[in-house]
Amino acid sequence: MKEATGDLSMTAVAVVAIAAVAVVFTTLIWPSIKVNILNSTKCAQAHYCAPAVNGVSECEYLDENGENKKVNCPDREGSDS
Repeated sequence: MKEATGDLSMTAVAVVAIAAVAVVFTTLIWPSIKVNILNSTKCAQAHYCAPAVNGVSECEYLDENGENKKVNCPDREGSDS
């Protein structure tokens, strides 16, 4: 019976550890990944970019409502826009 209790305790520790890692990922890491993905998508869809200043260009893109929005994008080397 002692062996079964030990196995149950280790299972509980593993479940709590996995839950803790999931909470940290969801609250701290995922939001920054999501913002980077969205900004990369917006920069890829940019139809006009101002000349770069310090490696950053202010670009315009169309949002889901068809309105022009601005986003700061890294300068694309070799772009003629």
